[in-house]
Amino acid sequence: MLQVGFIGLGIMGKPMALNLLRKGYSVTVHDISESKVAELVQAGASPGDCCAEIASRCDIIILMLPDGPDVEVAVLGSEGILEDANPGSVVVDMSSISPVISKKVGAACEVAGLDFLDAPVSGGQPRAADGTLAIMVGGKPHVFARVLPVLEALGSMVTLTGPIGAGNVTKLANQIMVACNIAAMGEALVLAARAGLDPAIVFHAVRGGLAGSNVLNAKAPMVLSRNFQPGFRISLHQKDLRNALSMAESMDVALPLTSLVQQALIVLTNQGKGNLDHSAIVMFTERMANLEVANALASV
Repeated sequence: MLQVGFIGLGIMGKPMALNLLRKGYSVTVHDISESKVAELVQAGASPGDCCAEIASRCDIIILMLPDGPDVEVAVLGSEGILEDANPGSVVVDMSSISPVISKKVGAACEVAGLDFLDAPVSGGQPRAADGTLAIMVGGKPHVFARVLPVLEALGSMVTLTGPIGAGNVTKLANQIMVACNIAAMGEALVLAARAGLDPAIVFHAVRGGLAGSNVLNAKAPMVLSRNFQPGFRISLHQKDLRNALSMAESMDVALPLTSLVQQALIVLTNQGKGNLDHSAIVMFTERMANLEVANALASV
């Protein structure tokens, strides 16, 4: 039976690992949180004491970690994957990180006789839970084909976008579009509320037109209900936009809208809102207007 290792059991990683178990895969898990590991073990997973142990026992090792430095430690560091991995194993990094780090880690894996894919995801915790993530993959076609059945257990759309690093370039493009969309949605709802309209009615009126989108359908109800329980945290989106802007600067590409939204995310993080869902980007515009969308009619 194919042995799958899963490192990182956060908001996204835990439901993804659970989906692999539900699909019948043998899964060994590791996380800095013992309680999260215990929860997965109760669901049928095996525990791994460190990344090296996971690598020694598994054919495919999946990473779902917060940022590039975490991935470097998990793969290249002491007790990392490269210390005890079996030649021919595949490392699949599903974290959203800088493409530069993806290429660095991929090169190190190749030297050690391992295959590597960068395969970041989009869809947030709800789609991680129901196994319908969009997965953007960078790597060699034959490695992609080998891992595809595992990825299809996690996502409804799995696309090979190019060589190593291409997955994270695609993810950065995705994150730019999502962040700017949420920011525009927030401004629109604040404007409508200030004008005395019911923002819920405005949402329903525009969702069927050209302004309608998956982002609008997923995030507007969260704003209207003031439910900012994180499916994807502001702090992580801020990290993604930072990586996008750094990459853009290295290629002399101007991203003015991304820069503006990034500044709003920094302000919200400094206000202690970094752990809220990124739908809370609306709070930046609400504060400037001194108006809360959900309670706007009561204050007009």
